[in-house]
Amino acid sequence: MRKVFLGIGALFILFVAGLVVLMTVDFNRLNKDTYYVHITTDGEVEEYKVSSGEIFKTYWYELPTYNKNGEEKTLKFSAQKNLHHDAYLKLYVKKETEVTSYDEVKFHELPAKVQNQMK
Repeated sequence: MRKVFLGIGALFILFVAGLVVLMTVDFNRLNKDTYYVHITTDGEVEEYKVSSGEIFKTYWYELPTYNKNGEEKTLKFSAQKNLHHDAYLKLYVKKETEVTSYDEVKFHELPAKVQNQMK
């Protein structure tokens, strides 16, 4: 009987640990390449209407980005709001061109080679 309780307890602990991992790990950022971009223009607005009649907007950007080595690549990505000018973003990219997420960063947080490219 004691082994049964230990087995149930171990399964419960594994279940809780799995839930914690799923709630705290952002899989959109995990093992992705990072590129940096300086927002200097407004995005191109794409509007679409859902079946309830509500209108949603997506803002598309196609800008030059730089990896940590300062190598340039033009990427296309979207945001749910128009990003403010003079913002620096860290883009998370998979499969060479698919941007999965982004974070706003300060200029001094950019790698040195990226800072040189963006001056």
